Amino acid sequence: MTLKQLSPDCAIDIVQPADDDARTFLPDDITRYDAVFLTGSPLHVYDDTPEVRRQLAFMRAVFASGTPSFGSCAGLQIAVTAAGGRVRKMPERMEAGISRRIVATKAGQGHPMLAGRADTWDAPAIHGDEVEELPEGARLLATNPVTRVQAVEIRHDRGVFWGVQYHPELALGEIAVALQRQADDLVTAGLAESRDDVDTRADQIAALHRKPDERALRWLLGVDGEFADEDRRRREIVNFLAELSALDRRRKDSAVPSPAA
Repeated sequence: MTLKQLSPDCAIDIVQPADDDARTFLPDDITRYDAVFLTGSPLHVYDDTPEVRRQLAFMRAVFASGTPSFGSCAGLQIAVTAAGGRVRKMPERMEAGISRRIVATKAGQGHPMLAGRADTWDAPAIHGDEVEELPEGARLLATNPVTRVQAVEIRHDRGVFWGVQYHPELALGEIAVALQRQADDLVTAGLAESRDDVDTRADQIAALHRKPDERALRWLLGVDGEFADEDRRRREIVNFLAELSALDRRRKDSAVPSPAA
């Protein structure tokens, strides 16, 4: 698990708020946590289903609690929707395997989540939904030619959320498996001509997972260390953990009543 590798002494509770038997978390329940992380999900946040409503209720409780949060892929989309933005199915396309030519916006160039990132970078990704409209209180931090919203900060209610559309938490081998699982969708989207083509690309990414320093594999996939090196690939999560104390001060400050005039 990525968090355990980055912070071996941390205690982690894993919850699945979409499940019909999941515990309901109130804001006060969440305040005892230092942070909340939201990862991928097979659900589509624009579908009005009980599972999606439970996800959104959980995220609204996170915002209300003031607990700093970080999300990737569907985690980003849940936070955007919970704060009042909109998510849609990507028009006639997907972004799968490698999200290419991501660049920081002017707001993102000085943002601590992207500290240390190159001027442009590639990242692991697999998604068919995207953010259509950011909510009030959001700042677009990074973009690319395929998906406009690649990284964002959202300030909503008492909370601060940092999120990315790509997957800094996943190993390259996990991305390879995800490609194979969604091979039919990738063919339908026109990203590959056949399942064999998907298997070939998945095998290349899996090989890079095993040999991240292999120059021939990097050349074959058209990537550099921002994608191949695990430490650089996880940069946004590392930066979030480093900034937790500063983010938590905002929670404590927002909980203190303002002095009477």
